[in-house]
Amino acid sequence: QVQLVESGGGLVQTGDSLSLSCAASGRTFSTYEMAWFRQAPGKERELVAAITWIGSSTYYADAVKGRFTISRDSAKNTLHLQMHSLKPEDTAVYYCAASKTIVRRTSAVNYWGQGTQVTVSS
Repeated sequence: QVQLVESGGGLVQTGDSLSLSCAASGRTFSTYEMAWFRQAPGKERELVAAITWIGSSTYYADAVKGRFTISRDSAKNTLHLQMHSLKPEDTAVYYCAASKTIVRRTSAVNYWGQGTQVTVSS
């Protein structure tokens, strides 16, 4: 049974930093592209950042570029998202995702985590 379990969400203030982690189990994800998506209330789920299976290439949404950093440890089947200079508009449920292909849309995702809430107060 494949599982992606996120942790690290919480309530922070504008300008604070927060780190999210995703533990993958049930199979080896070393050949999967991994990503973080987020979904704010009333909005569609959107891609935040993605990383290739060997970690050599990353992608960031314009809204988080320069503030967020995605990384992975393929040997440990873990994915991380370091978030800095957080803004109220970063408030959302953040989801860990795994894809057999390049992931830029939700339709490309093969596995989802259950999500973790990040709330940034102004």
